[in-house]
Amino acid sequence: MLVRRVPDTLAILLLLNLLPNAHETASAQPAAGAEWTTPAGTVQGTRFSSLAQIDRSNVRRLHEEFRFSTDIEAGHEGQPLVVNGIMYVVSPFPNKLFALDLSRGGNVTWVFDPRADPFAEDKACCDIVNRGAAFHPRDPNASTSVDKIIYNVLDNTTVAVNARTGREIWRTKLGDPAIGQTMTMAPLVVKNRVFVGNSGAELGVRGFIAALDAENGRELWRAWSTGPDSDVRIVPGVTHPPYPKDQGAELGVLTWPGTLWQQGGSTVWAWITYDPELDLLFHGTANPGVWNPDMRPGDNKWSTTMFARRPDTGVAEYMYQMTPHDGWDYDGVNENIVADVAGKQLVVRFDRNGFAYAHDRLTGRILNANPYVPVNWAFSIDIAVTGAPILNPAKQTKEGVNVLDICPAVPGGKDQQPAAFSPRTELFYVPTNQFCMDYHALKAIYIAGTPFVGAGVQVKPAGFPAPERVEQRGFGPPVPFPVPCGRPGVFCGEFIAWDAATGTKKWGIRERFPVWSGALATAGDLVFYGTMDRWLKAVDARTGEVVFQTQLDSGIVGNPITFLGTDGKQRIAVWSGVGGWAGALVPHEFSLDDPSAITGAMRKLPEFTGPGHFLHVFKIE
Repeated sequence: MLVRRVPDTLAILLLLNLLPNAHETASAQPAAGAEWTTPAGTVQGTRFSSLAQIDRSNVRRLHEEFRFSTDIEAGHEGQPLVVNGIMYVVSPFPNKLFALDLSRGGNVTWVFDPRADPFAEDKACCDIVNRGAAFHPRDPNASTSVDKIIYNVLDNTTVAVNARTGREIWRTKLGDPAIGQTMTMAPLVVKNRVFVGNSGAELGVRGFIAALDAENGRELWRAWSTGPDSDVRIVPGVTHPPYPKDQGAELGVLTWPGTLWQQGGSTVWAWITYDPELDLLFHGTANPGVWNPDMRPGDNKWSTTMFARRPDTGVAEYMYQMTPHDGWDYDGVNENIVADVAGKQLVVRFDRNGFAYAHDRLTGRILNANPYVPVNWAFSIDIAVTGAPILNPAKQTKEGVNVLDICPAVPGGKDQQPAAFSPRTELFYVPTNQFCMDYHALKAIYIAGTPFVGAGVQVKPAGFPAPERVEQRGFGPPVPFPVPCGRPGVFCGEFIAWDAATGTKKWGIRERFPVWSGALATAGDLVFYGTMDRWLKAVDARTGEVVFQTQLDSGIVGNPITFLGTDGKQRIAVWSGVGGWAGALVPHEFSLDDPSAITGAMRKLPEFTGPGHFLHVFKIE
């Protein structure tokens, strides 16, 4: 570990105070500055930094300054925070919080152990990941207020920790792992509120988003994703959905059979964003609880839905359901990026269903919605009249039938890995998956705390026509099996630049594995992302030319960030440690013969990467 000279503390504080966004939790300008204080760098979700010291002229001189290990071989999703010269990182379960002193080469200052309930570890559907923390500055008008780091623990606890001492300030219990509830998402802090949501749709839980008081953890409101309008915080005369399909009373009950909305999934397990200009909070909801669509006739509202809510009350201003009666596990939790493009106020989402949506963020009306990956479950989106997808009858899933070659597959056009937006180029930078699937819906029985799925899924690279045949030991004759990612000539991912004004791709970089890391855009006109076969890359934001790459110890499913060190020099930081859904077979040694779900297409991944547990910090030499 490299150690730098400790600069004068007063000089550090003066430097940070003079730079933009040093302590802001909500800024009208969607750019991070010297620090990284919220999961996406900005509350708008842009993952754009105003720092420009690192650019095309010098990016090739990046080298690793130091690395930090959690010693946990699991998926390292999310990103660190940087505040007042300290870097804060949350580990996968048991979700310890580490404070690293950047003036001392990343030496550990303190460690906070939330004493997580070990029972929760086996309830997470898709690895024991955590997507990071948020910073809440002290209230200068309250003598007892202190700077806080706030994050979620897998056992459904939200904790606030003194940013200076590492001591617990408050904790709030929001759910019960015994019935399958977990929490993996990164909270968002806006003003004096902390916004959090739950996980567990695959175990038939009921999703929600909640607002907590940042000073004491008290729950201020909770909006359920399914059920009566009063539970969902839909108010007649106040809530104005932009399309007829989402208008009407009590749709969160009436579009479900019986009381199945109580196991309706639709969790809020990924990213939340905020528009300071319109005072609107944006979030998505996950898939309906059971994957077998025949068990839940109807639109199943409000699964796979984008909500715009008032942060003070949780009341929905409007909502739009992307994939009614989701029969493909397309979910709807991907980030809603608040951005001004071509003079228009937009909220832009790259949905798991394969369509990129550009909404007028005041009304929710769609300006364009076009595929950004191969799509065949629907022909298009009717943005003019109904707002509904125009379905392809040949790709509708049903119980007892194995429907072949549906695109995209269950991981979606992209999973939770977040995109970035640069106001300099007015382009979005998007990590994508290139998968199709065979989907066989099956009968399922709900038992609290156990999987409630009801589907067998086989995933394969998009556009590769000839599956190889392999022997499944002990299971009879050879069966069709998809050609795995990693084979020469097989590309399972692409990193793309997208113009939301026109709904078109500008350029793309094909990758042998799905691009499961987030993106970072900077004012140096660079974009950073990572690959599952261990490469951290920097590309020209305008052309897509790869101008730097270095190979790390493990695949990258975390999100790169940038910040100024205490010496005033720009750094880049990113987790390595493959895991999560696509990479779970590496640290957990799942069977490489498994033809189901994502492991079928990804079974060659261990040839290209191993488990990891490091945070890497880079600087210009």
